[in-house]
Amino acid sequence: MIILSVESSCDESSVAIVKDGKEVLSHIVLSQIDIHQVFGGVVPEIASRNHVVHMTRIFEEALHQAHIKPSDLDLVAVTKGPGLIGSLLVGINAATAFAYAHGLPLMGVNHLHGHIYAAGIEHEMKFPALALLISGGHTELIYMKEHMSFELLGTTQDDAVGEAYDKVARTLGLSYPGGPIVDKLAFEGQDTYRLPRPYLDRKEYHFSFSGLKSAVINLVHNAEQRGEVIDIPNMCASFQASVLDVIIDKTKLAAEHYQVKQIIVAGGVAANKGLRKRIFNEIPSKEIIFPSMTYCTDNAAMIGAAAYYQYQKFGALPNYLLGGESTLSVEDVGE
Repeated sequence: MIILSVESSCDESSVAIVKDGKEVLSHIVLSQIDIHQVFGGVVPEIASRNHVVHMTRIFEEALHQAHIKPSDLDLVAVTKGPGLIGSLLVGINAATAFAYAHGLPLMGVNHLHGHIYAAGIEHEMKFPALALLISGGHTELIYMKEHMSFELLGTTQDDAVGEAYDKVARTLGLSYPGGPIVDKLAFEGQDTYRLPRPYLDRKEYHFSFSGLKSAVINLVHNAEQRGEVIDIPNMCASFQASVLDVIIDKTKLAAEHYQVKQIIVAGGVAANKGLRKRIFNEIPSKEIIFPSMTYCTDNAAMIGAAAYYQYQKFGALPNYLLGGESTLSVEDVGE
C-alpha cells in the first residue's frame, strides 16, 4: 500500500510517500526555524503563510524523488490535529485538493499517533507497549494493547517538557529552539543547583514542569539581583537532571505496572541525548525503541506510517474522500 502523506501542524512543511508503513520512498521536510528564531518561538500566522508558499512544490518533489505517479498511490493521509489551526488547514486543503483531483481516498491522522508510529518505521512494535510521547506541546504516557489502541495514563498538567526547555533556554539567554542547546550544555556541566523534582514522590503518571521552570527563572533573577553569575552549563545540567529524573521514574513505574513488552519513546524531545543515555541504563529490563533523529521532529513519514496501520484496522471510516465527497472537515482540526 503506497500512501502520500502531509504534515503541517506547526512550522514544518512536509510531504512523504510511504509503502506499507515501513518503506519511506521519499521524504521532504522544510523547516521554518530560521524564520521564527528572531521571535524566540513559532508565530502561527507566519507559519501558515509559509506553508502556502511551499506546499505545492513539495508535493511535486516528493512524487519526483519516489519515482511515483499519482496513479500509483492508494491513499492520501494528512495531519488533522492537534496543532496550529491555520497551519493544519493549509495541509488539509492541499491534501484534499490532491486527493480529489486524482480520485484517491483521503484519511485524517492524529498528529500524536504519527509521532508514536515514527518509531515503527525502523523497528518492530511489540505489544502491549508503553509510549512516552515528549515534545514541545505534549508530555504523555500512553498504554497500547495493540496497533491503534491508545489509553492515556498520564499527561502534563501545565507545561509540556519541550516548552519548559525552550523557556529555560530563553531565561539563560540561549537561542531558539532551546531544547538541543540545553541538552548539549548539560553534558558540559554538573548538577549543582538545587531544583525540585515535580511529582516524583507521587505514584501517578501525570507530569508538571511549570514549577521547575519557575524555579530556574527565580534562581537566575535572584542571582542577577545579587550580582552573581549563573554557571550556564551547570544550570542546564541541573535542569535536565530534574526533568529526566521525573520522566524516567514515571516511565519505569508505568512499564512495570502494566507489564509491557516494549517502551516507545517519541516526539521532538526523543532526540535528547541525555534521555537516550539514561533511559537504557535505568530501565534495562525493557526493550526501548526510539525513532531515528530524522523522524523525531514533525514530519510526514510518520503520518504515512500511522495511516497504514489506521487503514489496516479501521478501513474506510469517516475522514475519507470517496466518490468526491469529503468528511474531513474543519471540525476535525485541532483534535
